[in-house]
Amino acid sequence: MALKLHRRCVSCQCIAMRDNFWRVVRVPIAQADIHRTDGNPQQFQIQLDDGMGRSAYLCKKLECLQIAQKKNRLGRSLRTQIPSEIFDILKSRLSSTNSQKYDNIFVN
Repeated sequence: MALKLHRRCVSCQCIAMRDNFWRVVRVPIAQADIHRTDGNPQQFQIQLDDGMGRSAYLCKKLECLQIAQKKNRLGRSLRTQIPSEIFDILKSRLSSTNSQKYDNIFVN
């Protein structure tokens, strides 16, 4: 029996298959000096779709994207600040997938 991978959207809380979501990952930045004891917080970077680290999932809908940005749902889930560039990239992905849907509808 195959394992079904369900995830929950951080904005609308809907549960669906993992393929229906965008994955946003918090990945630690590799540091040259691993033995730091000065108490500075570890730095993170945000990646989309791949990487090993703390993850959050977001529906591929404009409403969920707007709620996540307005209420800082991704930032709270990943426990770090989310750069605005990430939201811009996701908005561009959303517009490109919508145009591909309509292109497929009008093909005869």
